[in-house]
Amino acid sequence: MDSRNRKIIVLAIVLLIAGAMVASFGRSLFALNTPGVVLPDSSAAQGDPSGSGSPSEQYQQVSVNPRTAPAVVATLARPDSYYRELTVETFWAGGSSSVQVQVWADGGWSHSRQVRPSGVIRHDLTGEDTLYYWYEGSSRYETAPADERSSDLAQHIPTYETVVDLPPEEITAAGYELRGELPCIFVEVQPEDSPLVYQYWVSVDSGLLVSAETLEDGELVYRMTAYSPVQAPCPADAQFRLPDGTVLHTVGEAREGG
Repeated sequence: MDSRNRKIIVLAIVLLIAGAMVASFGRSLFALNTPGVVLPDSSAAQGDPSGSGSPSEQYQQVSVNPRTAPAVVATLARPDSYYRELTVETFWAGGSSSVQVQVWADGGWSHSRQVRPSGVIRHDLTGEDTLYYWYEGSSRYETAPADERSSDLAQHIPTYETVVDLPPEEITAAGYELRGELPCIFVEVQPEDSPLVYQYWVSVDSGLLVSAETLEDGELVYRMTAYSPVQAPCPADAQFRLPDGTVLHTVGEAREGG
């Protein structure tokens, strides 16, 4: 083999080794500096620029804006078992109404108790693809098909997870905000050619929707608030029982069985 061919072969081997080293180093460097989604703690949400208890250098806090909002909301998850209270208000020209709601959720089951302005109390119990509903004082109940959104709809609250699938062009504003003294991710949505603007506040701590508003042509027509502390897990004495006494679920049985 002549000298020229040997030089070409040696050069090719050197380039191959160098390329492998660069590729390996480059992957490590990229993995080290790829930002993870780190949500702010309460102190950060209240204006502490240092964000005490900062994550390792491999992560950075991701700003929430219309482009990143769906991805950030997607990192949140509701508790599997909890109890909370909320208020749902509707507004119209010259008047308004308010409904007080209690919610018990556990292992995929949900029971809501609504006290309506008339004083009538409605119960909605959802689980295993079925919605059961009845009015307090009656032993009769009705059923309807249910899906993962039925519990929220029964409470007359929006399902904030839909933000994850929204077209980016419909998200008009987003960021971190305090709502009822709770650190939240705020997202504002306006569908194309619609007079309605939807606003969501999702708790960074619990992953639950703690407030929502709907405005029509700039006027408030709907508001939901849930600022009281969330009790997790769901109280052991919570009842997932039909008015005829049939028990459909016992708190904790999903965890005990699985």
